[in-house]
Amino acid sequence: MGITGPPTGASKSNCGEEEPRRRTINPFHSIKFFVLCHGLLQLSQLLVSGYLKSIISTIEKRFGLSSQTSGMLSSLNEIGSTVFIVFVSYFGSRVHRPRLIGCGGILVSVAAFTMALPHFIMGRYTYDRTIESSVGNVSDICHLSDEGKNLNNESCSLEKIDSDYQMLSLLIVGQLLLGIGGVPIQPFGISYVDDFASDRNSPLYLGILFAVSVLGPAFGFMLGSTVLRFYVDIDKLSADEIDLKFGDPRWVGAWWLGFLMAASCVALVSIPYFFFPREMPKEESEDPEGENKSEKQLNKLKSKPEVATQDLSLLQFIKSFPFILLRTLRSSVYLLVVLAQVCMSALMSGLTVFISKFLEQQFSVTASFANLLIGSVHVPGAVFGILIGGAIMRRFNITLRGSAIMCFLAIFVSICTTTPLLFLGCSTQLVAGINHNYHSLNSTSGIELSCNQGCSCRDQAYNPVCATDGIEYLSPCHAGCKSASFDAQGRVVNYSNCNCVSTQDSVKPGTCGSGCYQLLLPFMFFLTLSGFVATLSQTPSFMLVLRSVKPEDKSLAIGIQFMLFRVLAWLPGPVLYGGTIDTTCIRWEKKCNKKAACRYYNLDLFRTRYIGLQMLFQCGGFLLFLMAYYFLVKDLTRRERPGGVTMKAPKHAGDGKERKTLMEEGNGTKAQAELKV
Repeated sequence: MGITGPPTGASKSNCGEEEPRRRTINPFHSIKFFVLCHGLLQLSQLLVSGYLKSIISTIEKRFGLSSQTSGMLSSLNEIGSTVFIVFVSYFGSRVHRPRLIGCGGILVSVAAFTMALPHFIMGRYTYDRTIESSVGNVSDICHLSDEGKNLNNESCSLEKIDSDYQMLSLLIVGQLLLGIGGVPIQPFGISYVDDFASDRNSPLYLGILFAVSVLGPAFGFMLGSTVLRFYVDIDKLSADEIDLKFGDPRWVGAWWLGFLMAASCVALVSIPYFFFPREMPKEESEDPEGENKSEKQLNKLKSKPEVATQDLSLLQFIKSFPFILLRTLRSSVYLLVVLAQVCMSALMSGLTVFISKFLEQQFSVTASFANLLIGSVHVPGAVFGILIGGAIMRRFNITLRGSAIMCFLAIFVSICTTTPLLFLGCSTQLVAGINHNYHSLNSTSGIELSCNQGCSCRDQAYNPVCATDGIEYLSPCHAGCKSASFDAQGRVVNYSNCNCVSTQDSVKPGTCGSGCYQLLLPFMFFLTLSGFVATLSQTPSFMLVLRSVKPEDKSLAIGIQFMLFRVLAWLPGPVLYGGTIDTTCIRWEKKCNKKAACRYYNLDLFRTRYIGLQMLFQCGGFLLFLMAYYFLVKDLTRRERPGGVTMKAPKHAGDGKERKTLMEEGNGTKAQAELKV
C-alpha cells in the first residue's frame, strides 16, 4: 500500500501536470516510439518481398521453373492480401490494432522461414561438371564407346517427382502466408498513427513511414546481391569442396540465407507491438491553446463517419460493398485515373520481378551484380521521382487540371526515354546445335553434330564451353573434346583435342556471353531515367483520385483502388511478363520429360518483347491519363457555366489555407498506398 498509494494520489491531485509526465516515461504510450517501430516493421516486411524478387532467376535455376511459373509464385502473396483486405476495411478500430499488427509481423516471419525450408529438406545442388577419377578417367568429355548410351535414360522415380512438388508447395504456402501477414500492417499502422498523433505532426509521421517503406525493396535487392555471392550449399560443403566458381552460368547462390536473415529481422521488430495499448493518449500539439481547441473539434468531426460505419454488421458491410463500388466507379475521372495507375502498376510488377534476370541474360552479368545495380541505382531513382513530383506540386501550387497534364506528360516523356532500350542489346551468342547448326545431324535423341558423333553426349548436359572462334557448346562432350587439364584444386583449366573446333587451340570452360557488357551503363541510365520520369506522376495521380470522389467515400475509394491494383495488376502482371519471356526460349532444360528452366533465350526477342510489353503499358497509361484530362476539363467547364456560379478553384486546386486543408484530409488515405518495386 505504501508503494502504490502515492503515485495514485499524485495522479489525482496533479492531473494536469503529473499525467503528461507519466505518459512520456512509458515509451509504449508514445506515438513517436510507435512510428519508429512501425517504420522498422514496414522496412522489414518490404525487405522480404523485395528480396524474393531479387532471387527469382536463382530459384528458377535451383528448382527448374519456367519464368511463367516463377512469375505466378511471386504474385501469390496478393491472393492472401486480396481476400483479407475487405475484413481489414471493416474491422478498422474495433480490434486491438497494435497486437494484430504484431501478429501479422510474426506471420510474415513464419512465411519467410517457410520459404527457406526447402533448402534444408532437399539434398545438395547437383550440376554437370568435369571431374577426374582416381584411375585417370575423365567424365563429361567425349568417349568414343557405347558406355555412355544409357546416360540419356534419366531416372524419374515417383518419389523424386513428389519431392519436387513438395518443395514448390512450401514456397507457395510461404507466399500465401506472406500476403495474409502483410494485410494488417500498413492499414492499421497508418490509422493508429492518424488517430493518436496531433494534426500538426500526423502528416510528418506518415511521410516518415512512407519514406522508410520505400527503402525496403532497395534493401531487399542489396541483400540479394550479398547472399548470392555465397554458394547455395555453403552450410553443407567446405570451401575446398566447392569447385564451382562464382560467375559460372551453373552457379546457384545461397538464396535461402536472405530469407533467414529477413525473417529474424521481422520477428524481432514485431515484438514491441504486443506491449502497445489499444488506445493511447492523443499527442498534444505545440500550437497555442486556441488552436488546440479547434483541433479537438476537428478530431470529433473526423470521428463521426467512423462511428456511423461501425454500426454496420460484417454481413451488412459486405452486402453494401458492391453498391459503394459501383457508385465510386461511376466517376469517369476516378475510373480513368485508377485504370491508368493499374497500367503503371502492372508494368512495375513485372519489371521488378524479372529485371535482374533480364540484365543477367542480356549483358552476361551475375545475379549478384544485377541486384546491386537495381537496389543502388534503379529503385533510388524511382524514389527520387516520387519525392520530386510531390515537391513540384507543392512548390507551384498545381491545380487538378495541372495534375492531369503533369501525369500524361510524365508518361509521354517516359515512353520517349524507354524507346532507346529496344536497341541497347546484342543477339544471342552462337551455340552449336541450337542457333548455329552447321554440320548438324538429324538426331531424334538430342543435339548431335557430325564432329561429336559417337561421343555419347547426354541430351540434358549443361557444362558450357567456349571455343576461340566464339562458338559455344553445351558441354565439352558436345565440342568433341577428349582430354582436360586441371589445376591443383581440381578445377578445369581448359579442354583439348576437340573435334568440333577447327583450330588446335584449347577450349575454355564457361559461356562465351552475349558480348554486350559495354552497353550496360547506357541501358541503366535510360532505364533509371524512364523510371524517374514515370514516378513523377504518382503524387498528382493520387491527388486526382482523392479529389474526384465524394469526401465521405475517400477512404473506400482508396481501398477500391488498391483492390483493383491487386486484381488487375499485381496478380496477373508477373505471370504475363513470365509467359512473354518464356516465348523467347530456344533451349529448355528438361526434368522427367517436362520443361524446367530455360537454358538459352533468343536475346533479340527477349529484349523487344520485354521492353515492348513495358511500352505497351506506358502507352495505355498515357491514353487513359489523356482521357481523364478531357473529362476533367469537361466537368469543370460544365460546373462553371450556369449563371456565373463557378466551382471555386480552392476546392479542386487550392490556394494557401484551403489547399493545405485538402492535403491534410488526404494524408491519412494517401499514405496507405502500398509500394510495389
